[in-house]
Amino acid sequence: MAATPYFILSPNLILSVIGLIHGEDKTVATPPQDWREASVNVVIPALNEEKNIVLCLASLLHQTLKPNNIILVDDGSKDLTIAHAIAFCRENHLNITIIHRDHPIGKTPTIKRQAREFTSDVEFIIDSDTILESPNYIQRVVEELYKGVGIASACGTILPIRDKDRKAMIQSPEVVKFTQKFPDADMYLKQDPFHIFARKVSNLYREVLYLFLQKFIYHGQMVFFGSIVNPVGCAVAYKREYIKNLFDKYEPILGDDLTNSEDIFIGFALLKEGYRNIQLMDVYARSQEPEIERIPHELYMWSSSFFQSCYYFDDLVRSPFKSFKSYLHHKKAQKLHNKEIQKKRKIAEPYRQAFGEGLTMQYGRPMGWVIFVSLLEKTFFPATLFAMIILQLWEGLLLTVLFETIASVTILAYINKTKRLEYLFKGILVTPIRYASILFDFVTMFRFAKDIWLGKKKGWRK
Repeated sequence: MAATPYFILSPNLILSVIGLIHGEDKTVATPPQDWREASVNVVIPALNEEKNIVLCLASLLHQTLKPNNIILVDDGSKDLTIAHAIAFCRENHLNITIIHRDHPIGKTPTIKRQAREFTSDVEFIIDSDTILESPNYIQRVVEELYKGVGIASACGTILPIRDKDRKAMIQSPEVVKFTQKFPDADMYLKQDPFHIFARKVSNLYREVLYLFLQKFIYHGQMVFFGSIVNPVGCAVAYKREYIKNLFDKYEPILGDDLTNSEDIFIGFALLKEGYRNIQLMDVYARSQEPEIERIPHELYMWSSSFFQSCYYFDDLVRSPFKSFKSYLHHKKAQKLHNKEIQKKRKIAEPYRQAFGEGLTMQYGRPMGWVIFVSLLEKTFFPATLFAMIILQLWEGLLLTVLFETIASVTILAYINKTKRLEYLFKGILVTPIRYASILFDFVTMFRFAKDIWLGKKKGWRK
C-alpha cells in the first residue's frame, strides 16, 4: 500500500481520473494457458501467530479452487502456532506441510525458497494474520493471472479485519470444532477498553485509506496502464517461474537484503521486466492491522521500501524523461513491422508490451509515470507542509488542508454509493491521522537519506 502517498489531491489522482475517462484497452485476451490446469501451492509465512493461524486456515477450507499443497513456513515461532495448525488441519482433514525454522530469517527468503523448492505453476502467498473473505478469492486471482503472459501477479481488494469479522470466523463450524477439542486455544484479541479503542481507530483509518486507494487510485491505474505498482503482499498469487527467475537474478547482487517490504521490491522488479501486477475489485481478503500505536513503524516500513525500490529501479523512475524517445520508437516499429508483428503474434493481450530490462533502461515503462509522480508526492508535499508550519503560514496551511479534505471526503463518498453519508463522516474523522502520516513521511525521507548518503547502508530486509 506504499506506492501512493496519503495526500488525496495529487498527481496520482489526476492520472487515475485520466485513466477512468480514457477507458481500458479493448483488446480481447487470448489466454496462453487454461487457468483450470494450473497447479497452485498456498504458502503461509508465520511467526508467533497462534491467535491467527487457525482463522487463516479456516478461510482456505471454503475456497472454490482447492490448492495442490498448503505449506506453513514457521519462521522460528516460540508459541503454539505449529501445534494449532496441525490440530486444526487434523480435525478438518486438511493436508498441510510444515516447514519449521529454528530462528527467523524473514518473509523474503520464504517466498524465494518455496519458488525454488516446489514446482507448482502458481505460488499463492497469504499472511497468517489474513483471511480470505471471498470464497472464490484464489480462483479469481489464478483465473486473472492466466489471462496473459505479461501478468505476473494478481491480488484482490484488501480491507482490515474488524472485531466482528474475527468473532464470525471463531464461531464458524470448523473453528468451533477445533476449540471444542482445544478449549485453551484463545483466538480473541485483548478486550480491555484501551485495546478495543486502539483497534477501532486503526481499522477506521486503514479502511478509509484502503478503499480510496484501491477503489479509486489503483482502479484508475488498472484501467489506464493495466497494472498497479506492486501487489498487496498479504494475499497475492504469483506465477512461480517469474518469481524464481526474479530471485535468481537479484540474489547474487543483493542476497536477501532487498527492501523493508518484499512485495514492493517484487512489484518494481516485475515492472522492470515489462510484466504487470493486477488487482481485482470483486474479491476480498481481510488482514489484521496493527493497533494505532504501531502504525508509525509500519508506515516507515512501507514508505522506506518505496524509496529503496526507487533507488534500486531508478530506470523506472526516469520513465517520463524517456517518453518522447519511447513514443518515436513505438511509432517507427508500428509503421515498419505492424503487419509482420500481427502475423507472428498468436496471443492477443491487453496492455501488451515487450519484455526485458534493456527496454526499460532505454525507453522506460508506462507504469514509471505512476512511480515518478508518487515519488514527487512523497517528497514535496510533506516538505511543503513542514515548511508552512516552520514559516507559520497558517492561512495557506488551513486552506490546503480544508480544500484537500473536502476533495477527499467527496471522492470517498462517491465510491461508496450505498453508504455515502457514513463514509463522509469517516473521511473527516481520519483526516488528523492521515495528515500525521504525511508528515511522518518527512521523517522517513531523512532516515532513507541517512542510510544512503551518510551510512552507505543497503542491508534492507523484511
